[in-house]
Amino acid sequence: MNDPAAHIAQLIHREGPITFDRFMEAALYGEGGFFATGHGAGRAGRDFITSPEVGSLFGVCMARALDRLWRALGEPDPFLVVEAGAGNGRLARDVLRAKPACLPALRYVLVERSAHLRAEQRERLTLEPPDEALGPFARRADDEHTVPAQGAGPVFVALDELPALAADDVVVIANELLDNLPFGIAQWNGARFDEVRVGIEGDDFVEILVPVELEMPFAVAPGTRVPIPRGVHEWLAACDALVRRGFVLAIDYMTPAAELATRPWLRTYRAHGPGEYPLADIGGQDITADVVLELLDHASPLPIARVMRQAEWLDVLGIAALADEGRKAWDAGAARGDLTALAGRSRVNEMWALTDVGGLGAHHVVLFAKGIGGNGFDWRR
Repeated sequence: MNDPAAHIAQLIHREGPITFDRFMEAALYGEGGFFATGHGAGRAGRDFITSPEVGSLFGVCMARALDRLWRALGEPDPFLVVEAGAGNGRLARDVLRAKPACLPALRYVLVERSAHLRAEQRERLTLEPPDEALGPFARRADDEHTVPAQGAGPVFVALDELPALAADDVVVIANELLDNLPFGIAQWNGARFDEVRVGIEGDDFVEILVPVELEMPFAVAPGTRVPIPRGVHEWLAACDALVRRGFVLAIDYMTPAAELATRPWLRTYRAHGPGEYPLADIGGQDITADVVLELLDHASPLPIARVMRQAEWLDVLGIAALADEGRKAWDAGAARGDLTALAGRSRVNEMWALTDVGGLGAHHVVLFAKGIGGNGFDWRR
């Protein structure tokens, strides 16, 4: 069924009002859903801009971040990087072009649910078969076992879900993924929480409040709505199963619980502008929510090692010096107008967009660590 609205209506007629996260799963990821039909991040013909679409500078900084995490793990080979919500492969391609020091050890797995976007990844990267995620393999001299060959990177593969393995020396990165993972909605009525469910009246989808047993690690005023981050909980649990030793790096727009009642935290987007009411235009618009910092900490099975704003994180990674190199290239080549000069000028503009505290620079960068004493991690190293 290619009509997500019809599918949701069938669910409701069969089971009764459904939770908002089930509605969101069908509207975004089900057959005919927003992401399933190729919508998402990008410029012309897409719906919103994330940091990788600003330009290649974000990928250069991410390459530097991966090098620092690689060194913190002892420079392992192979070095497994899993990008969750990899979209069309733009970030992975820019990391590759930046030529990080970890490149000979790098095994990079792009995880993307949308078949349309996975097809676009092949336009940007040479992708190997999925079973080569840790390959190629070499036979050990002393027995019949094979082990991943060292210095054989980079290897890029694509999957539609997180790898079903538990591994050491892993970094999972997720740029603007958590806000799109399905979430429920609860409302505090002064005595208890009611959960917002989606029902049908006539031809319209409507909200129905149903009492729910729910614990929150903070108090809110009556009438305040809060997200129930079920999708984030499931994703972090999957990361915990994947990572025996390593890091999870999540970048997203987040908010403290104290601000839930003061500004909108649930939004819709399409064609680079605001969308409609979340229960309208099903499959034609993105549905997203701020990640609540207290809920992220409360829910995670992985300890949080560092939290900082994107502007600060990029500054630590040397974005100003990279932009200055670009400015010098532009000054040297402006009269010729060659590609190197034009790319240099672009770097300056990209830096301001990525570090603008009124936009992308306000994103939070959260680093989870497991099995490595991550509380001592310093991005400056």
